Amino acid sequence: MTKFTESKKIKKTTLRRFLRKRAIYYILPNVVFNFLVAYASFQELGYTHFFAGPQSLARLTLPMAIFLPVVLTMDIIKRVIAAIEQESIALTVDSELNRNKFITKLCIIHGFVTGLLVFLCLILAQYNLSTHYKLNATAMAILDALLAGVLSILFTYLPIKKLRKYLSEPSLVMQEIERN
Repeated sequence: MTKFTESKKIKKTTLRRFLRKRAIYYILPNVVFNFLVAYASFQELGYTHFFAGPQSLARLTLPMAIFLPVVLTMDIIKRVIAAIEQESIALTVDSELNRNKFITKLCIIHGFVTGLLVFLCLILAQYNLSTHYKLNATAMAILDALLAGVLSILFTYLPIKKLRKYLSEPSLVMQEIERN
């Protein structure tokens, strides 16, 4: 048998370790990428506004606040279910779960609610400050990166909290049947 024909050994893990590892994979690129994009965009003018101008804070923050939760929710649920099916996580998924409907519903809810909350925060901040208030470009880039980091952590764990209703520990009887 050669190295290429050997089947890849499945590494067993717990759901907690799996999620911690995925959270690290999500947070690092999201924070760095969102900081660099925001910093490059805002440094062009040297300042930014909440909603006005070609490079407003809302123009970068709102799409991220809508699409990042959607992508992360979809990805983490699919990866956890795939890991369970490969038996690297010792759980079972309820057969009654309509996966596509569940994922679509959660993605829409997470994207809409997060986008709405960020939009309301931006409106509230603009209401409390002057409309012509110039925001520091570097501070807003850091704020955008922090928001990306918080969303990355939140939407790694929150979808799994909803998925836990459909997860269960495999029973000893089922394990014995599978071994025989």
